[in-house]
Amino acid sequence: MIGSSVVVRTRSWTVLCLGGFLGLLTVGAPVALAADCPGHPDALGTSGTLVVDPHEHPRIGTMQYRETLPLKDHEVVLTFDDGPLPKYSNQVLQILADECIKATFFIIGSQAKANPEGVRKLVAAGHTVGTHSMNHPLTFDRMGIEKFEPEINGGIEWTSAAMTDPSKLAPFFRIPGLMRAEGVENYLISRGIQVWSADFPADDWRHVSSDRVYQLAIQRLEAKGKGILLLHDIQARTVAALPKIIRDLKARGYRIVHVVPATAERPATPTIPVEWLLHPPTETVPIARWPAVPNFVFTQTQTLPAPSLADLNAQTGHQPLLPRRTMAQANVAATLPVPDRDLFAIPEGSIEVLLSTTLSRRAATRLAMAAETPRAAKGKAAKSQAHRTAHAAHGAPKHAAQAKSTAPKNAAPGAAPRPTRVASLKKRAQ
Repeated sequence: MIGSSVVVRTRSWTVLCLGGFLGLLTVGAPVALAADCPGHPDALGTSGTLVVDPHEHPRIGTMQYRETLPLKDHEVVLTFDDGPLPKYSNQVLQILADECIKATFFIIGSQAKANPEGVRKLVAAGHTVGTHSMNHPLTFDRMGIEKFEPEINGGIEWTSAAMTDPSKLAPFFRIPGLMRAEGVENYLISRGIQVWSADFPADDWRHVSSDRVYQLAIQRLEAKGKGILLLHDIQARTVAALPKIIRDLKARGYRIVHVVPATAERPATPTIPVEWLLHPPTETVPIARWPAVPNFVFTQTQTLPAPSLADLNAQTGHQPLLPRRTMAQANVAATLPVPDRDLFAIPEGSIEVLLSTTLSRRAATRLAMAAETPRAAKGKAAKSQAHRTAHAAHGAPKHAAQAKSTAPKNAAPGAAPRPTRVASLKKRAQ
């Protein structure tokens, strides 16, 4: 673990009063004292120390996880991976010392095995030291426990072995290449190890110039406003870009925060859950995610019994609930007269009987059409009745001749024409 106390440094300003009084005024925002960085009065310094409990917040870094460190606006945490490599790591260590900056280093076990002195230098300078696997394989997302467990344990064993006091090793782990996997994370969390991602990188592991590393670091920090910066202390481009990054952090008003793990003697910094979000939601920012509908659990599904008259106090001595007239009507059963048999009688040969058989439907249709024809003719006859009466005398001989020609041979004079029988229609239809 790093240190045994939480240090928050403040800048003291000397105020000379007219009466010769010399006072000290402490500014609320924590910044580094010039006396804390001898020889570098303009050093950026470390504004404060954040103590975190890996059990309470096991995954941090918004590049991959929902939560990140509970930083205030314009606060930055510097992290370095893959060391120690003496040629470049010692230069990075000196740059940070000149600015009185405390950072977090994630050590590879094989590097600690080859250069244990570099690990001891980090601890002596007061930096936080975590681990980064044994050999830095970029296959953690495809490994089974039989492969990733030796990688994790090897890095921890060799890094702690390089320290004079193994208790100085922080329970912080960053997966190589950020190749996260749920099985790896669950294993680390079960051992009380906090999984670190980052909030933004500077891409210093790529084949880019140091100017590009500087530009990406500042641009991405400005876009986030705060967070964890991912760098590598084994790259020449990182050594060249780091002074420019620190210079811009000072010019833009950023502050460096040092992160250490909580211990029994050093409790975690008090925070609230919303502070672990990079950009907590506010009432002015709409949220496009609707809350889930809660699942209600009913204790029982037993139905209640229906109330009886006794529950309604319907006793003899009480006033009835319904009016007397209504109650009397309710007790009388309404009855209807029995219909006569003639109501259901259907005359033989009627249209209904003919329609009841398939073979007689045509005959019934013709009979219905024949019945409709005289009805339609009645309207025309009523209109022309006066006209026929006027010409009755003139047309009498002609009509008499027509009647004789259309009458049957054996019919009596003046007899009505013989109607068509239903039986004949049935026979035709058959």
